[in-house]
Amino acid sequence: MNLAKYVKVFDIGLQNTFVYRWNFLIRSLFGLVPLAGSVLIWRAIFAQRTSNVAGYDYHAMVWYFLLTILVNNLVTPTEDEWQIAADIRDGQMNAFLVKPFNYLGYRISLYGSYRLLYTVFTLAPLAAVVWYFRAYVTLPASAGTWWITALSLAMAGMIQFFIAYSLAMMAFWILEISTIVFILYSFEYFLSGQIFPLDIMPAWMHGALQVLPFTYELFFPISIFLGKVHGAELGRGLAIQAAWLFAMWMIARTMFHRGVRHYQAVGG
Repeated sequence: MNLAKYVKVFDIGLQNTFVYRWNFLIRSLFGLVPLAGSVLIWRAIFAQRTSNVAGYDYHAMVWYFLLTILVNNLVTPTEDEWQIAADIRDGQMNAFLVKPFNYLGYRISLYGSYRLLYTVFTLAPLAAVVWYFRAYVTLPASAGTWWITALSLAMAGMIQFFIAYSLAMMAFWILEISTIVFILYSFEYFLSGQIFPLDIMPAWMHGALQVLPFTYELFFPISIFLGKVHGAELGRGLAIQAAWLFAMWMIARTMFHRGVRHYQAVGG
């Protein structure tokens, strides 16, 4: 594989995305609104309680939701599935099929450029919020925790990307994928830990949650960073996360190759 052309795609993605820098900045600012809602809700909950919730006190809960905002900025794809589906629907895929270009590599390069620039634009407002809640912040003391968290975050980002990519591949067979996307993302939003930490769920659900991919898109890397996962449990979680990454990569590749055989090019 000629990496130079994908590095160039990454650079082009940065340039294209930078054109919409104000859109990114406004989106990042409004992305903090759910944080404000979560803080107010949990403040009301803890005001009525004298004990922790599944090991979380109010400070730990606020710190958890600050981390969810950061992780979302780092790894969550931004409209990638809609762009890929548009390439298929509008015939733009033709250009990739007749050139020595790997479409998956092309989209990964763009995903990387989008995430880098989006993170840069959200750092300032997020840093301001973290500073405001600085009394709630507890950082890991071990350097190993930082490295393992980074590894888990990288896998979480690629799992999310491959899920978005696979959903977009449905455009080879159906004209409109929005219903499928919204259904899956509804489950993802609920089961990835964005609404609340998954360890406050009933005990009978924990086993199922630990084998679903959604857990490893957000909650698992945050749990590593917070020091809630150790030893054999940490190794098992990383193994499951890696297995889901491989599975989603295979699904993405398979759907693309089968879709191309079904593809009837129009436009472009």
